[in-house]
Amino acid sequence: MAAAIERIDFHGQPALRLATASGAQAVVLLLGAQVVSWTPPGGTERLYLSDQARFDGSTAVRGGVPVCFPQFAARGPLPRHGFVRTMPWSLETERTGADFALVTLRCTDTEATRALWPHRFAVELTIAIEESRLDLELEVINEDDTPLSFTGALHTYLRVREVEETRIEGLYGTAYEDSTAAGEMRHDSGDVLLIEAETDRIYHEVTRPLLLREYDRSLGINQEGFRDVVVWNPWEERCAALADMPDRDFRHMLCVEAAAVREAVELAPGSNWWGRQTLVAL
Repeated sequence: MAAAIERIDFHGQPALRLATASGAQAVVLLLGAQVVSWTPPGGTERLYLSDQARFDGSTAVRGGVPVCFPQFAARGPLPRHGFVRTMPWSLETERTGADFALVTLRCTDTEATRALWPHRFAVELTIAIEESRLDLELEVINEDDTPLSFTGALHTYLRVREVEETRIEGLYGTAYEDSTAAGEMRHDSGDVLLIEAETDRIYHEVTRPLLLREYDRSLGINQEGFRDVVVWNPWEERCAALADMPDRDFRHMLCVEAAAVREAVELAPGSNWWGRQTLVAL
């Protein structure tokens, strides 16, 4: 079977299914350009998607990889995590090769967005699958005649078999903001990060690749352009308070997000910025 890109319906939303000759697959919604599934060749699903996720466009879909822009979380006056994750995106590019599939989706400002954030902009997300690799590249273009600044993230929900048996390597010695302790600054002092309670950390100036280890499989995580990494798991109490997530699903998900949070990205008129996150199934 050759690589292919297929238009499908996914829970009532228009979507694209990418597939390669070796058996890798990914699904991306046109709503929010949100990747909601990624399966490497011969493997199992590596992205978490809640069984209670809403697909009516009223809120972002819980799981996959929401695009947060032009604001991360509630760190500003805009809606939480910005507004592009609930906007329609258009398909700009689609390509397949010997064993890869790639699409680029684009979102631009509207009268409604300018009422919230007075800038003309374009955001493009390129999604590519090749062998056991998923590449996500976010590009932001300032189409205004004045500077703009933004924060944001690729809010990646990873599916894990058991979060308490999962460990992240590569964060040793990195400073982080602990959002569970009123933003207190700390340094990661362990060889590995274990998830044993509610975790909400923003690691700054992450330059090393990360490795997420499970029982019998691992996931390499690398980023470029993004300077921060967010690690989040709501744990039992906060998970139970989420209407669009089963109470016990905190055990089977872990967010490891490529982010630009601590320092806003400044863009001059006519300039652009890009950031990339790469996942490699091992």
